[in-house]
Amino acid sequence: MRNFAPLAVAVAFLSAPFFAAGAAAVDAPARAQTIIIGLDLSKSNPLVEDEAYAARVAARMVAEIDKLPVRSRVMVRTFGAYDSSENPLKIDEVISARARPESVAEGISALVAAMPQLVAEGKLKAQQWTYIVSFMETMSHQVDCAAGDVRVILLTDGFEDSEQARMLRGGSLPKPDPYFQGCTELMMLGVGQGGGSPAVTKRAREQWERWAQAAGFQRFTGLYDW
Repeated sequence: MRNFAPLAVAVAFLSAPFFAAGAAAVDAPARAQTIIIGLDLSKSNPLVEDEAYAARVAARMVAEIDKLPVRSRVMVRTFGAYDSSENPLKIDEVISARARPESVAEGISALVAAMPQLVAEGKLKAQQWTYIVSFMETMSHQVDCAAGDVRVILLTDGFEDSEQARMLRGGSLPKPDPYFQGCTELMMLGVGQGGGSPAVTKRAREQWERWAQAAGFQRFTGLYDW
């Protein structure tokens, strides 16, 4: 696995955007992309306490970001509780000659790898609830699927635990409005983690696949591991 940037780089994301210097120009593609990366801070998600798991997710994030074309937008948000004050982390980057994709990928992967330590140190707060649906509804107002390729990548166990559904107790996701109509992909990395059963993982993946289709995504990718 590649080495990650020092923890100080990850912590810097909590207060200011990450900009990387680069002299070489980035080749301009025909169509930019928008990627929303959602970090699930709920206590059920191993991302908040398992350093080995966080490092594996971080490595996957490099592969998702480091080939993005110029003018692509990367948005990083945390979610868990419904209260927005519990989720202050907001990072926005636009790929350019200054913010090259490989540098942005390295910075974001460093943040993801550092999540357990940031939670342990109190810089980020693990949360009791998992409002995935509400987070998705909120983010739908910040993208335009008709203007470019839009992908949403959630680093989550996929277990909605809110007033809308208690999935680990057998609850089902509500049918969404098609507010992501035409968006390229909803990807979930870690679906079923901690559920303790292949059957539980399968049920969670199937529910989210139906939800993604109804919300308007062109495809859904739900991975327990990779």
